[in-house]
Amino acid sequence: MGVGAESPLRSNSAREAWRIFGIMSEFVEATDRLAAIKPAVTIFGSARIQEGTPYYELTEKTARLLSDSGFSVISGGGPGIMEAANRGAYYGKSPSVGLNIQLPHEQSSNPYQDISQTFRHFFARKYMFVRFASAYVVMPGGFGTLDELMEALTLLQTGKARKIPLILVCSAFWKGMLDWFREHLVGEGMIDPGDMDLIQIIDEPEGVVEAIFKHYEARPFGPLPAEHEQLLNL
Repeated sequence: MGVGAESPLRSNSAREAWRIFGIMSEFVEATDRLAAIKPAVTIFGSARIQEGTPYYELTEKTARLLSDSGFSVISGGGPGIMEAANRGAYYGKSPSVGLNIQLPHEQSSNPYQDISQTFRHFFARKYMFVRFASAYVVMPGGFGTLDELMEALTLLQTGKARKIPLILVCSAFWKGMLDWFREHLVGEGMIDPGDMDLIQIIDEPEGVVEAIFKHYEARPFGPLPAEHEQLLNL
């Protein structure tokens, strides 16, 4: 190697160090931009659902009711269910928030966002879904939706996140998965029977809103001091 030439190992180390600064900037910028949206509900769901379909219309109605009830609505900021969630909130009384992700295909930002934040890293984006949510509402979806659902369930089960409502909408869609959970995960001792109580199944938009308010009847929407420490240690 010639005099003054930089080794590939050293070059890669420098790139990794600068990458860490980029990750830090995503956390700082997003935390600052989202600080005023509380209380908020995060809605997960497929990017491939088309406007005018039952899942789309159900999501839009649910988001509108949540927005008119005083909840900001957070989605992944893309098409499909995410667009329906943002659209419902956008025409409601509370902010519509999109946490977009840069992907090679499929993901494009929808136009129904009062606050839009774009991420390069999935884990930074996931943190914001959890950090600012007072409830999770999960509509039908694919691998990405299942990933977000399992992440939320794991955080609730392990006590790494505060206990908040996690609501699956469209019981017919989720039935097979929940039956498998009971038969194999509970039946074979992979999870405790009580872990299934982390999940609520509700099909009507009005029921979703009612369940969230019921959870917070005797406590504030924001995290209590001990719960705030939980969020700092996600």
